[in-house]
Order: sequence, then structure tokens, then C-alpha cells
Amino acid sequence: MHGANAPYYTDRERAALSWTEAVTLITNGHVPDSVYEEVRPHFTEKELSDLTLAVATINAWNRLAIAGRTVPGTYRAPQPQQFKKGA
Repeated sequence: MHGANAPYYTDRERAALSWTEAVTLITNGHVPDSVYEEVRPHFTEKELSDLTLAVATINAWNRLAIAGRTVPGTYRAPQPQQFKKGA
């Protein structure tokens, strides 16, 4: 884990980063027991569920962007004048 060894993160943040990496890179079975044991003292069941849902959602957005061959930095939000009344 890249950020897990940086001195700027709290133990809770390091656990969240480890969990995020394990959920993102999961390929077979489940998150390793060592990561689960690391995260449990820092998060309630609800918090861990919320964190997992956030990780899964961001991973889904990333996969959609990759599949759509989106080029980072090219998206421009429509401006209000671009919308027509009744359309």
C-alpha cells in the first residue's frame, strides 16, 4: 500500500486505505483476513459497509470511464444557455 506507510495518515486512515486497496484488487474469494482485522477496530459495521459501498461506486465509475475511453480532463459540463425550454 502506497500511503499506508506515510506518517501523515492516522491509523484509521491507513486502515481505510488498506481496505480500499483490498476491495479494489479483489479477484478471488474475499478481503484477506489480515486487512479485515486491521480495519475492524477503526470502523463500525455501518461505517465499514458505507466505506465498501463508496469504494465499489468509485470503482464502477472508473470502469465506466475506462470502457467509454474517456480522456481525463476533457469533460465539460453543459452551460445553462445550452438547454432549451421544453426540450
